[in-house]
This record gives sequence, C-alpha cells and structure tokens, in this order.
Amino acid sequence: MPLVYPTKTAMPTLDPVERRARWDEVAVGYTVERALAEARRCIQCQDPVCEQGCPVGVPIREFIRRVAVEDFAGAADVIRTRNVLPAICGRVCPVEHQCEARCAVLGRLEPVGIGRLERFVADWERAHPRNGAVRGVAPRAEKVAVVGSGPAGLTAASDLAQLGYRVTVFEALHAIGGVLRYGIPEFRLPKAIVDEDVARLRTLGVDFETNVVVGKTVTLDELLGELGFAAVFVGTGAGSPKFLGVPGENLKGVYSANEYLTRVNLMRAYSFPEYDTPVKRPARAVVVGAGDTAMDAVRVSIRLGAEEARIVYRRSENEMGARAEDYRRAAEEGAVFEWLTLPTRFLGDGEGRVSGVECVRTRLAEPDESGRSRPVVIPGSETVIEANLVVIALGTNPNPLLPQTTRGLATDAHGCVVSDPETGATSRAGVFAGGDIATGAATVILAMGAGRRAATAIDRYLREEVNHGDHLA
Repeated sequence: MPLVYPTKTAMPTLDPVERRARWDEVAVGYTVERALAEARRCIQCQDPVCEQGCPVGVPIREFIRRVAVEDFAGAADVIRTRNVLPAICGRVCPVEHQCEARCAVLGRLEPVGIGRLERFVADWERAHPRNGAVRGVAPRAEKVAVVGSGPAGLTAASDLAQLGYRVTVFEALHAIGGVLRYGIPEFRLPKAIVDEDVARLRTLGVDFETNVVVGKTVTLDELLGELGFAAVFVGTGAGSPKFLGVPGENLKGVYSANEYLTRVNLMRAYSFPEYDTPVKRPARAVVVGAGDTAMDAVRVSIRLGAEEARIVYRRSENEMGARAEDYRRAAEEGAVFEWLTLPTRFLGDGEGRVSGVECVRTRLAEPDESGRSRPVVIPGSETVIEANLVVIALGTNPNPLLPQTTRGLATDAHGCVVSDPETGATSRAGVFAGGDIATGAATVILAMGAGRRAATAIDRYLREEVNHGDHLA
C-alpha cells in the first residue's frame, strides 16, 4: 500500500505582506506535482461517503482517481457531469463542512483536499481548451425564464438548456454572476473565471438580459403571460442587508457589507477615479461580524489602505462562521480580531461622519435558539474603538420586490419564497424558486443544488403539461 501523507498538500499562496496592496488571487493553485501528491492520498474507499456531502452529487472518488493517474481531461469530464461551475466551487465552497467533513481518513489524517483538487482540474481545463461539441438534444418549443444570474440561476439555466429549452436569464445588474461577481472579492474569485463560465452557457444557447429588474422593469406575471415563457425559475438570492439597529448606523462611512463589496467588486471602486465609483479609503476600519463576508470585507479594507482593520464579533473564535483558511489569511494580512465584543452605538465626528464604535465586552452563556453559546453583556466593560470606516456584515434577507409584485406567491415570516425543497415548486403554477431566495443566505454549492433540482422539476412539469394537453407551446 502506498504511503499516505497525514496532512494535505500545501496550497501555495502569495506573500502576506505583498498581497496587502494587491488584488491578485491569493491562492496560487496546485502544480501538477502537488495535485498528484494530494490525489494519491485518497484511499479510493469502497463506499465514497464524501459524495454524500456534495449538494450537487459530484462523483468525487472517480474524479480523484482520474487525477491520480494523470487523466486530467477525464477528471474534468467526470466533474462536469454534475457541476457546471467547478472553478468557482473549487475556490469558494466550504468543503470542510461538506464533502471533506465526510472523508474516510478524517480522524486519523487530514481529509483529502477535494476542493483544491476540483480547482486544479477546472484550472487545467481552462488552460487546455478542448474542441468538444455541445451534446445535441432535440429542441423544445417552450421558453423558460430564469430570474437572477447567481449560482442557482446559472445552474438551472445550464441544465434546462441541455434539456433543449430556450432559456433567458434576466439579471438586475449590468453584469452577469450575481453574488459571484458583486459579493466575492477578486483576490478570492477572479472575475475572469465567472466570465468564462458565463461564456460556456452562451455556447449552450442561453440568452442573458441585463439591467432587467423583474418586479419593476417587467413583472413575473408578464413573463408568464404576454412574453410567452412557459415556466420561471426565481433565483434572486438574498441581497437585503441586516443591521444592528443601534444609534449612529446612518453616519457617513457606515456601510452594509453588500454595498461595500458591490462598490469594490462590481463597480471597481478600488480603481477610483479611473472608475467613477467612490468608496471610503479607511485609516481605521471595523467590520462587524465573523462570517465569510466579514472576512472578505476586512481584507478589502486592508487593500484599500487601512492601517488598522478589525473584526468585532460578540461571540468567540469558536463560533465564527467564516472558513478557517480565509480567517487564517485575514490574520496573515494583519486583521485584528476583537472577540466577545458587541457594538452598542456608532460615534460621529460632529460633521456626520463615523469616528468610532462604542462596544461592550461579553461572555458566553448557555446556547440560544441558533444552537450557539449566547453572548451576555459584562457590566462596566464599555470601550471605544476608533474607526473612520465601519462595515456591517451580519447576513442578508431576500429582496422583497419580486414577491411583493407577484400575485399568489407565498412567502414565510422571513420573506423567503415558500417552495418545495425537493422540486423548488412554489404556490404559483409554473413558478419555481431556489437558492437564498428560498432558504435565506447559504452557500454557493447549496444554491447550485437547488437550481439543479428545480431544472429537473421544471422539465417534468412542462412535459406533463404537454402530455395533458394543457400547455400551448
């Protein structure tokens, strides 16, 4: 039996000091030699339980086996049977909570670097383009609309196009990609990768319409009515930010994470005035929260010149939601972490600009309804952190526009569209939903899984409609 190394093959990264002022991707990616070493750590177990942790069902054991024998093209083909965005997922999926959490060697050794290998295969495929013809399918007469071009929408569009449907994706912003483009910084997900995946969908015949706000520019009822779409998939995500509800949140220099990251990632505010979107260049930045978005925001503030960049979180390091590697990279770049610290108000400078964050210290008590330890304020522990930039990264809710402008579309108490978790079917016939609009803020791969399930259900729905004679093509 070959020697199995106990730890993952290291991922090369840019130097932490150098990358503080650069927007280049931090993780460089595996070389062929590193990929082979990591793939050969996989024991090719008879029951690949890792695959049960993948929301889109990638045949993990088989693609890693192909990598181990240097059949990289074959590995790419295997991945693409289930995942239309492997270069993206290999970079941003929380694999430590999904496939790698079920790796058979976990407990004795570090799990196999499934995400790193998926990224390697996707990057190899990008560097070695093949002239593979798109698989021919019998075209269908029905048109399907996809609302939103994030991971759920792109996956649904891909699957539906490959089933022969005429698919049009409607995007509210001026560029395609949804949260992949506006929410994830360049140093974690280069936008060229998103562009290449969108271009692949165009070769399948998918049409994209930007600057269309469904619910305002056009209603969902109009899509199903005079515009002739036989079904609609709603994948508009969760783009409405949550706030603390404390005094001073309306001061200049206090941003929601959505606004801050959208300005920088989508509208290129980091290149102002070359691009005409301004953003605060901080001296002292404070980011409230400790999830993936908070880590992105604090690392962005460092690249925009912050001399001090702090994460403020009311719980401890053990309860943070961010991926371990992004937390580590933020620390390497100089981020400071104020655990067990709760903001109570934002202070101004007398001219309407934020100048500080008043906080109290907390201790952890018994778990609350979320299952995490409940923070309790320590009396007399007030402190002030100087800041001329504050980013609130506490999560998001679904945008209410589309549900509010669509008759008969049921939502729950959190504003999520009520849908069947297995099919995406909603209270409106012909309308399906998936991703964050249905579940609240979650992960890229979970949204992709929802898009895939909904595409299958839409196909079944439309075929049944035609067979019953109820649908006019």
